[in-house]
Amino acid sequence: MATVINTLDRRPRHPEKQARPDSPRLPKPDWLRVRAPGSPGYLETRDIVKAHGLVTVCEEAACPNIGECWSVKHATMMIMGDTCTRACAFCNVRTGAPDPLDPTEPERVGLAVAKMGLAHVVITSVDRDDLADGGALHFAETVRAIRRLAPGATIEILTPDFLRKPASAAEAVIDSGPDVFNHNLETVPRLYLGVRPGARYFASLRLLERVKERDPLQFTKSGLMVGLGEAKEEVMQVMDDMRSAGVDFITIGQYLQPTPKHVPIDRYVSPEEFKAYEAIAWAKGFLMVSASPFTRSSHHAGEDFARLKAARAAAG
Repeated sequence: MATVINTLDRRPRHPEKQARPDSPRLPKPDWLRVRAPGSPGYLETRDIVKAHGLVTVCEEAACPNIGECWSVKHATMMIMGDTCTRACAFCNVRTGAPDPLDPTEPERVGLAVAKMGLAHVVITSVDRDDLADGGALHFAETVRAIRRLAPGATIEILTPDFLRKPASAAEAVIDSGPDVFNHNLETVPRLYLGVRPGARYFASLRLLERVKERDPLQFTKSGLMVGLGEAKEEVMQVMDDMRSAGVDFITIGQYLQPTPKHVPIDRYVSPEEFKAYEAIAWAKGFLMVSASPFTRSSHHAGEDFARLKAARAAAG
């Protein structure tokens, strides 16, 4: 096996984590093993993404579902670069000083969505605390470009929290009219300082609530990772908080440690426990629930959106 060294970029991916001691990595149980990607559909999606100079969270976050999703031409586009201004302890996206925004990116994303023939597209981004609006206008322009160039596609966005930005920032994104507005709470409030130190639990919750206040018909969605040391009762309280904020769709998935420098896994949550969380979430009134070891925010997003619409229609 050859080792390739990039002599043009010697920056560590996570400079803030380099001084941390390595934490032990728990061996994966059988239910968390996936095949390496390589199908014709996967390769075609990869080529389209590269041809349009796009970044995907599938690659940057080392998502275990990349082979499955890309084989059916489902990729989650990550806008505003590949470098995040925050240093969440769970995340594999590069941390550092980002490049300036590329004004051609919204158009390129729209063209790629059209070329891939996507019925449903998910757009996410890095955090851009360096920008006055947190990148909100760029997000809105990307939504509008997709509407113009791929009018048949429904649009789901997974946004930053726009913490300490003007209220007009989040409003600009809401007003761009995505079909689904997703912002992940990620974990329970007790663990925020160690897992998501740059964010604030109630600020994230308030963002989701503001979406419903401004556009009651816009679907809202949020997700949790489990296996970080949370208690079942804490997860249930987060579910209640989400429902109080009007969240329609909850996702719950297993945290997977990207490297030994990241926050360690406390435990692997069994498939049976995920089924119990799913039953509890349905009972609390969510319109859509996805809870499994492999659940991620954008996994099966298109199929889940169809179910979400059907659930709202059935509820009257």
